[in-house]
Amino acid sequence: MSAEAITDSLLYEQRGGIVIVTINRPAQMNAISGEVREGLFTAFRRFEADDTALVAILTAAGDKAFCAGMDLKEAAAMGLKVPPPDFLPVIGQSIRVSKPTIAAVNGLAYAGGWLLAQMCDLCIAAEHATFGITEARVGRGMPWAVPLVSMVQQRAVMELLLTADPITAQRAHEVGFVNHVVPAAELMPRALAMAEKIAANAPLTVRAARELVYLSTEMGRSAALRAANHLFEKVYLSEDAQEGPRAFKEKRKPSWKGR
Repeated sequence: MSAEAITDSLLYEQRGGIVIVTINRPAQMNAISGEVREGLFTAFRRFEADDTALVAILTAAGDKAFCAGMDLKEAAAMGLKVPPPDFLPVIGQSIRVSKPTIAAVNGLAYAGGWLLAQMCDLCIAAEHATFGITEARVGRGMPWAVPLVSMVQQRAVMELLLTADPITAQRAHEVGFVNHVVPAAELMPRALAMAEKIAANAPLTVRAARELVYLSTEMGRSAALRAANHLFEKVYLSEDAQEGPRAFKEKRKPSWKGR
């Protein structure tokens, strides 16, 4: 399936169970415009609603920028003050996505670009990519950075927010924000390989495991254990929970039903 233009600035492509969402404004460093926001909302809602779509990869066109953040020219023209809750399509906040997402960062990811990488469950970066929370340089805010405190070291977060200095992909990997750093030519192959590996696993287990990670960051140990037991009960009682061991016994690949 070839890439479909959801808007002039956002492409959507499905390859089997894998969806590739591409921000397509390379001349503007893939900055977040109204069209990009609209396209991302549409793309992720479509991904969530499609039972054949199992994993999504978020990336961008070109090799210079994943996303330079908000389109400041557009923001200035709007006189944007406090962004409304649904201004950006942030997974887990303004849009619900229950399936795994991977950010394939092909260049700089600043401000809102960092946020887009942060909201994905996993992140693979090209060696030349850089990451920065640069809001302090333009007098804007970053309330969305709250989850970072449970993702990376506290003092690393403090330095990022207060200095607004970008960091390399390797440094982002060192502090735990990036899963893998690869040569630019290997970025999409590595992201697709990871997506394929996830898509081959039992979908109910994958979704519950994803939710387990997030609920564990919001609860104490005992509460998280109780919630996790409840979360996985429907997994244990599913048809797939019987199919997995049966396929292993019969030395074949499992045929997941997602139920």
